[in-house]
Amino acid sequence: MKQYYVYTLSSRRNGTLHIGVTGDLIKRAYQHKHGLVEGFTKKYDVHNLTYYETDDSVYEALSRENQFKKWKRQWKIELIESMNQEWKDLYYDLVG
Repeated sequence: MKQYYVYTLSSRRNGTLHIGVTGDLIKRAYQHKHGLVEGFTKKYDVHNLTYYETDDSVYEALSRENQFKKWKRQWKIELIESMNQEWKDLYYDLVG
């Protein structure tokens, strides 16, 4: 069964945030990290994977992404810190 990921990237601790959805988290994080994705994340150097969660349904993942995007900034920060208090780049944990 395919899994989908809702993820948050940051420029640094408490920095600029980006929320997205993907079916391949490692590939997508790599693309952001190496500036292969034109737009917001490249322009503002937002490339640290600071939070992610999985879902079996693309519709549920997209719904969750939209929910996150409506949240207050403080709520997003608290969500990140609930999983990643140090704000470390989780990409390196995923790739080993």
